[in-house]
Amino acid sequence: MSRTKSSRAENFRALRLLALCGVITLAVLAVVGFALFLVWEFTEEHPVVDLTLFAGRNFTVSTVSLSLAYGLFFGNVVLLPLWLQQYMGYTATLAGLVLAPVGLLAIFATPIVGKLTHKVDPRIFVTFSFTVFAIVLFMRANFNTNATIGVLLVPTLIQGIAMATFFIPLISLGLSGLAPERIPAASGLMNFARITAGSFGTSITTTVWDRRATLHHAQLVEHLTQSDPVAAQTFSNLNSGGFGTDQSYALVNRLVDQQAFMLSADDIFYVSGVLFLVLTVLIWLARPQKSGAQEGKGNAEAAAGAH
Repeated sequence: MSRTKSSRAENFRALRLLALCGVITLAVLAVVGFALFLVWEFTEEHPVVDLTLFAGRNFTVSTVSLSLAYGLFFGNVVLLPLWLQQYMGYTATLAGLVLAPVGLLAIFATPIVGKLTHKVDPRIFVTFSFTVFAIVLFMRANFNTNATIGVLLVPTLIQGIAMATFFIPLISLGLSGLAPERIPAASGLMNFARITAGSFGTSITTTVWDRRATLHHAQLVEHLTQSDPVAAQTFSNLNSGGFGTDQSYALVNRLVDQQAFMLSADDIFYVSGVLFLVLTVLIWLARPQKSGAQEGKGNAEAAAGAH
């Protein structure tokens, strides 16, 4: 038996070492490949990805703000239905209905924003959007397992206002001051950065959600001792109701999981709201250039098409 355990331990260490070598090898290849990519793109007369666009302040600030904001937004969009379905007992259809009202206000507000983009400083629109996103996330940070569908719907409905003032002003700000022939490349690069950030945001959010839930689970379990009157009464009631010891532990563990993942989701909602407020400061580093009405309309149309 001891030889078997020793052999398994050695095999496990070997697998870990092999995995570590694989990660290091891939990391080195990624760094070398990225370096070659930079050299190629900066020296090519007609590069596939025009990285010189990042020399412009407006484009850089807008792209960074758009990427970070979309990563936060998309990560939370993925998190909410996961939490509802896995720990609140919602079906996929019902969870989708909770998110559906986000488009109601956006439908009416987006055309208005598109017409006003060339008249109003886009930084004002973006600041308003990020502030509304932060308010919505702070509202969600107060969710608990007793939240009704009405409570869940209100932040989603309000979020539609933020959606209407999010994409078009940001992309218009990033394209301002660029020569017309550079707008297609700039629009494509911004959208590539946005979509990539959305993928990262989803992965990071779900990973943090799981890890924070593990931490909250451990903290909650610390109170489930025989000396705790609430815990003792709970187990006593379960045993009186016909549940066996293992069944009682499994049921309580499920309740703890539900609370732990709820607290973890609240943590993510709150931190995301704070980050959106930080982004409201970042966007004011841009300096939109004043342009004629026709050029402004052209940028708005390009932004709408990019979205």
